[in-house]
Amino acid sequence: MLEKLKKKWKVSGTQLLLILCVFAVTGTTTAYVSKAITGWVGLTPESPLIWRASLRAIVLIFGYQVIILLVAIPFGQFSFFFNYEKKILRRLGLLKKLPRAA
Repeated sequence: MLEKLKKKWKVSGTQLLLILCVFAVTGTTTAYVSKAITGWVGLTPESPLIWRASLRAIVLIFGYQVIILLVAIPFGQFSFFFNYEKKILRRLGLLKKLPRAA
């Protein structure tokens, strides 16, 4: 499985390890941040589930995109994740693909 990822992403074994670390740290950080934000806003476990879930989903979806780029910097993987984010934005139709120079 790891060999498939190395080939797909065209990275070395060390770079793959760093990329997986970025994903792990980002997921943990995003969960912590979303929990902190819902608490800061005043949503508690007794608050309606729809409000808690909605706010956490927004933070998880949009916050993750920012946090992954910030976490990638100290791991030296910013360019990989910046290209990764651009690909996601293109697939969502939020970023147009630039024409190639001739």
